[in-house]
Amino acid sequence: MAGPLDGVKVIDMTTIYSGPICASILGDHGADVIKLEAPDGDPMRGPGRAGLTGPFVTLNRNKRAIVLDLSNDTGKSVLRRMLEQSDVVVENFRPGVMDRLGFGWENLRQLNERLIYASINGGGPEGPYANRRVYDAVIQAISGFASLQSDPTEGRPQMINTLICDKITAMSAAQNICSALYAREQTGKGQFVQVSMLDASLFFLWPDSMASFSLVRDEPPPVRMGSHSYFVRATKDGYIAVMPVKPGEWAGMFKSIGLDNLLQEDERFNTTEKRQKNSELFQQLMDEAYRSLTTAELVELFDENQVPFAEFNARNEVINDPQIQAMGALVELDHHLGPKIRQPRPTGRFSDTETDLFKTSPAMGEHTDEVLTEFGFTPEQIQSLREDGVLEPTRP
Repeated sequence: MAGPLDGVKVIDMTTIYSGPICASILGDHGADVIKLEAPDGDPMRGPGRAGLTGPFVTLNRNKRAIVLDLSNDTGKSVLRRMLEQSDVVVENFRPGVMDRLGFGWENLRQLNERLIYASINGGGPEGPYANRRVYDAVIQAISGFASLQSDPTEGRPQMINTLICDKITAMSAAQNICSALYAREQTGKGQFVQVSMLDASLFFLWPDSMASFSLVRDEPPPVRMGSHSYFVRATKDGYIAVMPVKPGEWAGMFKSIGLDNLLQEDERFNTTEKRQKNSELFQQLMDEAYRSLTTAELVELFDENQVPFAEFNARNEVINDPQIQAMGALVELDHHLGPKIRQPRPTGRFSDTETDLFKTSPAMGEHTDEVLTEFGFTPEQIQSLREDGVLEPTRP
């Protein structure tokens, strides 16, 4: 079934993580995404299995691929012809690179006034960091992510063990592109959309982790952020995650661990202020209560008392979690290049324009002839471009 972005043609000029994820989200929603690679290919390609790596098959699903050398005028003329007939172009070069190639916004808006030009960058298009090489760890440091994870005893910054800033940026960029496509339906004109990893990361952090800086002139002094480690509780035989928020959930938690009378009868803890004043002792009593019960016992009690909780999955256990299996959140399919692969399904579920994974990640240059034919190039022109070295050699 066609997805909500069926009929939208996207030229994906991105590499590494944030850009390719953004383009793959558009592909998940039904857009025709054409991955454009230089002759040396995307760095995320690797020997892997059948020439595939785990990251690449996810970053580049639902795309077709062509190879095009933009170091010469002939290659550039091919890209111009493609952009004339496309809806979106996505790139994540450092500021100024696309201008030097002759594909900056001012050039492209005259080439195709309906084109959405999405530029993903690290620290923004201007400022002292604009021309730095930027990856996820750099943005984690600037934005405050790493500080939030600081070791509570040493104060040493810690990185989150996933490329969180890249992925936040990808999702933000995909959403902004869809908004620009909607605006084009009203105006008939495309526009230049810039999304930086730093902007996306600050937006992500502000509602909770940076909320105390929302009221100007009321900024708090530098203090260590409260730890989310309280959401992890050691049990008699393991660990459990628990996060009560509403009063009824707190009451259900205390009832489950046998401390329901403590809040009402013990004068050290019968008000919020007293619990804060005696927090060290209060946490000690809670730890003892949790350690008196097994994880299985707590699961039963928390379910009964409507407490938000979860058992911890190791990474190798995630794929077998009963909720994940019941949702069909992960799908297994045969990659057309050989291996069987496992992928998360697209995040949105649409009642009328539902999509499914329909294209596995492409081999390098797999669709060059097919795509260029659709853009109006004749077989003779394609062969001439190949002989001129603008395209990859003929596939064996």
